[in-house]
Amino acid sequence: MSCIFVRETPEKNLVYKIVIFEILVTIKPLTMMKSVLKPIILLQAFLFFTGAGILFAQASLFSAGNFIGDQGDTLKYRQLSPDYNTLRKYPLVIFLHGSGERGNDNEAQLKWGVMNFATDQAMKMYPAYVIAPQCPAGQSWSNFSRSRKTDEARLMDNPSKTMELLIQLIKKLTKELPIDPDRVYITGLSMGGFGTFDAIERYPDLFAAAVPVCGGGDISRAESIKKIPIWIFHGSEDTTVDPQFSLDMAQALTRAGAHPGLTLYPEVGHFSWLAAYNDPLIMEWLFRQKR
Repeated sequence: MSCIFVRETPEKNLVYKIVIFEILVTIKPLTMMKSVLKPIILLQAFLFFTGAGILFAQASLFSAGNFIGDQGDTLKYRQLSPDYNTLRKYPLVIFLHGSGERGNDNEAQLKWGVMNFATDQAMKMYPAYVIAPQCPAGQSWSNFSRSRKTDEARLMDNPSKTMELLIQLIKKLTKELPIDPDRVYITGLSMGGFGTFDAIERYPDLFAAAVPVCGGGDISRAESIKKIPIWIFHGSEDTTVDPQFSLDMAQALTRAGAHPGLTLYPEVGHFSWLAAYNDPLIMEWLFRQKR
């Protein structure tokens, strides 16, 4: 009998593929079967713990922080820092997680997407400060109202508490760290995709580019953000966040005279961020934008 064993770990651009071809196994020689299975089990264990170690190492690159706002409220965040070089100023990337990563452990927000900025290749080619704040449970990045008739999002007058804290944090970091104020980028997925639109629609002069993934915004504010480079991503079969939100924003921006990017992945549901943040073109595009 032919046996093929494959072990793959696709996280963080790291792929292991070990294939053992044509292992002949017969029923009678049980000792032979044991001798074959033992090294396979050991190999599996080695690859599992090696992969886990690499993931832990990447997570450890993000230092933990607590920001206390003007009103005494706290925003937990993780920070990835570039190579220390006082002669340069670096871009700042804000990464907003989805609703499932809310809490106060200051770890869950590292689950999806943001680790792609922490690979050796990304840090070599696109050194930057990356901030991944964590939204508390029961709160949100954005503050939109929804029309019952059209289901369109409308930006409320005041930002959410977490968005207000985030903007205060950005202003603090740009003063204290060697950050290029003309290269502040924001991206987010799902709830964070809505938060991305919320942020640029409230503070259009702050950001140099935006990458909202499976989110949506207030189409009536398209005129105010038409000068911001925006690349929108969504899954065409997303049943959690209707892709029509992204289509409507892209159309509104185009009507306003903007030239947004729009990637609608076929046969993809809500997890469109898996393809979006693994696309090397998005990194190249994002880091060449300047306000």
